[in-house]
Amino acid sequence: MTRLLSRLDPAIAGPLLIILAGALFALVNTLLQYGAMVQGIAPSRLAFWQYLIAFLCTVPLLFGKGRSVLRTQQLPMHVLRVATAAAGVQLWAMSLAHVPIWQAIALIMLSPFFVTLGAHLFLKEVATLERWAAVTVGFAGGMIILAPWSDGFSAYALYPVGAALLWAISSLLTKRMTRTENARTLTVYLLLLLTPLNGLIAFRDGLALDTGSAGLILFAAGVLTALAQYALARSYSIADAAYLQPFDHVKLPLNVGLGLAAFGFVPPGSMWVGSLLIVGASFFLLQREAKLDAIKAD
Repeated sequence: MTRLLSRLDPAIAGPLLIILAGALFALVNTLLQYGAMVQGIAPSRLAFWQYLIAFLCTVPLLFGKGRSVLRTQQLPMHVLRVATAAAGVQLWAMSLAHVPIWQAIALIMLSPFFVTLGAHLFLKEVATLERWAAVTVGFAGGMIILAPWSDGFSAYALYPVGAALLWAISSLLTKRMTRTENARTLTVYLLLLLTPLNGLIAFRDGLALDTGSAGLILFAAGVLTALAQYALARSYSIADAAYLQPFDHVKLPLNVGLGLAAFGFVPPGSMWVGSLLIVGASFFLLQREAKLDAIKAD
């Protein structure tokens, strides 16, 4: 696969990889939702085994260059960053146990707007009028999808919003830590600490690996997660994030399609309206940031 990608233009290989990652994550989400809703596996145990198996799949890659990657100046920050990520993982797993995938995946796309808001509040980044407009439109789209005014509203729908917020906090901590930590060290500590933290959270529900079809679901989810993470990392290593972002949004119809096929979840028209606002606002925000970065570089 690596040889094939090396022969392709980065403008083609990057989008192909990020679409592949989105498809793999869509399969993972479907497996997790099936495991929780149909098999009755506790969401916390799903998350624990998913990331433990994913970690085991990536160990050879992570430690191929020795243990120097473990050298760090910010161990407490690593723990805090991964703790917020682990909490986000748990909320995401719980959302898949109660919320249709179309709603969960659309709401998780609010994360970039939380990042923008947090960057202004905590990292003291300048918030332009364009940024505030994009954040406002994005959250308006989220409100349309949540529809808290409707009779069908469930508090469980707040789980993916909480996951988006926690993952945004983790992203902000990562951004701050890049001043002294390299990407490899950040990745290693994420995978090293995520599994035990997930284990602590899941301890009450039991950590036993299920057998039969339930065990196969856990194993498949872990392997696919590792492959998806690799495809995602490779895509961003060969192409700019702003260029790739529109292709990342392909994950929305992929998840909706699998949710429809596996569970018969049919999204209402309001989901597409809200998603259009979120996707449009995030695309505008990323394009704007790319232009600002280009101006700074000049």
